[in-house]
Parts: sequence; structure tokens; C-alpha cells
Amino acid sequence: MPLSIEQFETAVRELACEPDVDWRRAACGVTRPGREIVTLEGPDFYDKECNRIRVALVGGLSGTPEDVEIALLAVRAIACKSDRSRIAVISVPCANPGGLALGSGPANGAGGRVDRGYPPAGGFFNHATSPESRYLWRWTCYQAPDVVIEVRSGHGTDWETNLAAGTLRNRLAAKPATPHDSFIAALGDDGQVDPGPIPGVRLTAGADSLNRELGRLLDLLSDEPPGPSRSRQVIESRAARDPTEVGRDLARTNGRTLDPINYTQGVAISGRLRLAMLEPTPMGIVGDVASLVEPLTADPASVLGANAGAPAVATVVWAEEMLALTRDARYGNVLASAMRAFEARGDDEPPFPLDPNFIAEDHFLASAVIGRGARVSRDSNSANYVKLLTDFLLNAEIQDPNGLFRHSRHGPVYWGRGNGFAAMGLAEYLTYIPEDGRRDGGELVSRFRRHMEALRPLQQPSGMYLQVLDFPGSYQELTATCMIGYAMARGIRLGVLDDRFRQSVGSAWRAATERIDAAGNIVDGCASTGVMDGLRSYLDRPANSGYDDRTGAMALWFAAEIARLNSGDDG
Repeated sequence: MPLSIEQFETAVRELACEPDVDWRRAACGVTRPGREIVTLEGPDFYDKECNRIRVALVGGLSGTPEDVEIALLAVRAIACKSDRSRIAVISVPCANPGGLALGSGPANGAGGRVDRGYPPAGGFFNHATSPESRYLWRWTCYQAPDVVIEVRSGHGTDWETNLAAGTLRNRLAAKPATPHDSFIAALGDDGQVDPGPIPGVRLTAGADSLNRELGRLLDLLSDEPPGPSRSRQVIESRAARDPTEVGRDLARTNGRTLDPINYTQGVAISGRLRLAMLEPTPMGIVGDVASLVEPLTADPASVLGANAGAPAVATVVWAEEMLALTRDARYGNVLASAMRAFEARGDDEPPFPLDPNFIAEDHFLASAVIGRGARVSRDSNSANYVKLLTDFLLNAEIQDPNGLFRHSRHGPVYWGRGNGFAAMGLAEYLTYIPEDGRRDGGELVSRFRRHMEALRPLQQPSGMYLQVLDFPGSYQELTATCMIGYAMARGIRLGVLDDRFRQSVGSAWRAATERIDAAGNIVDGCASTGVMDGLRSYLDRPANSGYDDRTGAMALWFAAEIARLNSGDDG
């Protein structure tokens, strides 16, 4: 009787519980109907000090029972050989669970296929018919194994290798992997793989020859280790940069305009200034930034307008650094003017100009503006604005008992970036209240700590946070990772969080650097904002790669914060 999806899930559970191998059950993606693409991950793979050969084992791209069964056998076999062969393993035993569940393989049941179409062109991760290929491609490329092994069921034995596999082709007496848009073939194409090509082999075998052939491959890898794949080399090179170098790379394209008037541009300009302030001679940037912001500096009320939304008002965050660098009182006036844009509404309503639905973004936008404005303002009413902010944060009612934040009062999803906004908002608030207020451990200090404690176990082994924090298989999202990492780092510097959080911050920072290249391009920053109507809508929010102002801005702040944390700056 052919393997069913239920039998597959049982087999995965049994593998994850085997005492001799400490498999971690996780997921690398989500099908259109919402089924997880299951992974089994060995304990050593994510250890940055691990000197084992990193191997990714992938099967079931066709979704046929035979291919999934051979993949499960391969997972068992390779686990038994891992110590002897000195390999660290992650695996995807069924890359096409829809095909298996519906009996539609090689189709996935949504109008697409998983065994062809690589590298995927766009559609990360909301493709209407083939999201599986997007998830599998990105997961594999950024796990950056040294070798990828695909297994398929078949009569007899057949080896194929891609262009990056080098001498393995001759040593295995293998053929070139076909077709050219298959998963294994495409991984070896130097011009098509970000961050770099990965050696790949495909084994077609029956159950009677699988163990022997896998053993032969692993012996070859042990006898002549392949070394880090080009993908891993690029990732490790990115991670080796210090925070100021990453910041300079981001600043090549971020923080260069104030158009549109939006917090994304303001945070990026602020990030450039923060990095400059870490240099011995920070004044070189001042003239450039002064020119960018002059219209707003000269007449903030006119530029922001009487009905400016909170994202526009929060554009002014850079004025804090400009005031510190120049002592020009006009920058203090910019901050005070932005603070005065906030006005009380009725009972159980957030202040104008915040969203009436009590959204997580406004934790950050309000705290960033009012905190800065109150610190520099000579306005006798500044204490009233701080109270307005404090009341809003205390009464928003979007933090659940588990510590996490819903995107809004009416949205049940734990959106990654929504929690990033909430985390940064509380961190900003704590930055601007008096030190004794932080030390006394008030209610907002407690809420911040509960939030950070809730986030720690949700961090992935890669260091990343998910697009939907508690939904395994949703994509690893860079903006949330930077924002949460920033908030934790700021909490440590303020003395609100203890040193247990340093490991989480370090992991988030490394993960972020791996997804930022030397030109300031990023990988997988969630597009857009705004409250959505349900889980599927959040899963389908596109992931931007390349230039992205929102992700780049938050990454700039994260870089500066890490640099200050590393320097021992407690201010």
C-alpha cells in the first residue's frame, strides 16, 4: 500500500524521537493549503564552530510515495553514518507534501510542481501555484551546506552531479544533472545562485542499494572533504564584517533621501548619523544630512502638515543626532514640533495621529517621537505628552498573556515585524524615561521583559525570526530579526535585560549580516505594513530582496546598536 501523508507524518515523529540522533523537527516552508514542509535538523549543523561536512539531504520533490519512502530511508541511513563520516545533516524528506497528500505527484495540487523551475523567478513566498520551490530554494541557499544530496526512487542505481560538484562526478561515475532547471542542476550554476553555488548530487536508487550507495558517497566525502561551498564562503565573509563595516555597506543606498516623508527614510538617516558618531571625526556627514533635511528643519509644521500620519511624523528621529552633533536649536524645534502633533482623543482611543485600531507599529512611532521631543523640549506641557504616551502603551491591549503582541486589537496573528515594532517601541520608551524609572521596574519595564522572554525561544537556530512568529514554515524575515535584535541589545545596554540575552542578540546579528551584501542589498524583508485579515494574508506578504528602505533602515540602527553594545557603551 503506498505511503500516505499520515504515515509520513508518523514516520517523521518517530525519527524525531529516536534516542541515538537528536533530530529537531522544524519546517522550511508552507504549501498553499497551509501544510508545513517538514525538516529534520541535526544538532551540529548550526554550530558555527562545527568542523564537520555540512550536508543537506532532500527528497520527495515529486511527491510520489516511492520518492518519499526512499527519502525517509535515506534520512535513517545517513543518521547512522553521520558520526563515522563526520557530517552534520539537515533534511527535507518530502519537499512536495501536497503531492503526497493528494496523490497528485509530481504536481503539488495547487497547479504547480516542485521538481522543476529552478532557480525560481520571483514570487517569494506568495507564488500562486509553486510556493514550495521558493521556500526550498531560499532555505537551502541560506543554510549554505557544503553538499546537497537529492534522493529519488528508481530501479537500478544512477548518480548525477551539478557543475559545482567538481571531482565527485568522476569519482561517482556520474552523469550531468538534468534537466537544467531541476533543483540539483540549478544549485551548481554560478550565475544563478545567491549567495553562491553549492555542490549537488542526485542519487536514484532502490531500497536494496540505497545504503551501499550513500555509504560510498559519504566515504568519498570523508576521504577528500569538499571544503565550504561557495555559498558558505560568501555567507561567512559577510558575517566576518564588523558592525561599522556592515553599516557602511547599508549606507551606500540607505539614508540618502527624505522622500517620501516617512519613518523609513528618517530612521535610515538617523542610522547613518549614529554610525558616524562612532567615528573619531563624525562631522563629515553633517553637511550632507543638513542639506537633505533642510526643508523640514526650516519649517517642520509646514512640511509635516496638520494632518500628517504617525509614519510621517516619525520621520524626524534623525533630529536627535543632528542636535547632538551641531547644537543647532532648530533640530530641537523639529523634535518638539513633531511631539506636539500628538493630541488626546476620547476614552479608549489612541492619541491622534495614531491608528484607531491600536496597531503595534504605533508603539514605535509614538515612543520614538514623544520620547525625543520630551527630552529636548522646553515646553511646559512635555510631561503631559509623556503621560499621553504612557497611557497609550499601558492601555493598547495588544500584548497577550504569553508576552507576544498581536498586530492590532482585532488581528490575532503574531506578525514578526509587528512584534519588532512593539519591542522597539518599548525599548525607545525605556530609553527616554529617567534612569530611576527603569531601575524601579514599572509596569512597562515588566511588559518589555515579558516580551523579550517570549521572543527568545521563537528565534530559529539560524538566528532569524519568522514572518509569523509561531507558525513553523513561514519565511525567515530580516526586518523583524533586526528590530528584535535591536530591542534586546538596547535592553542590555540600559540594564533592563541581563546577559542571558547576549547570545540571542549575537545570533540575530550574525543572521542579519549573512543577508546583507556589500552593496547594501538585503534578503527577505517583508513588504508593506498594515493590518491583514488573517494568517494566510501574512504568509503571503511578499518578501523583498535587493534594495528595501524599511529593512535597510532597521538594519542600520541594528548595526549601530551592536557597535555600541560591543564597545561597552551603557548610555
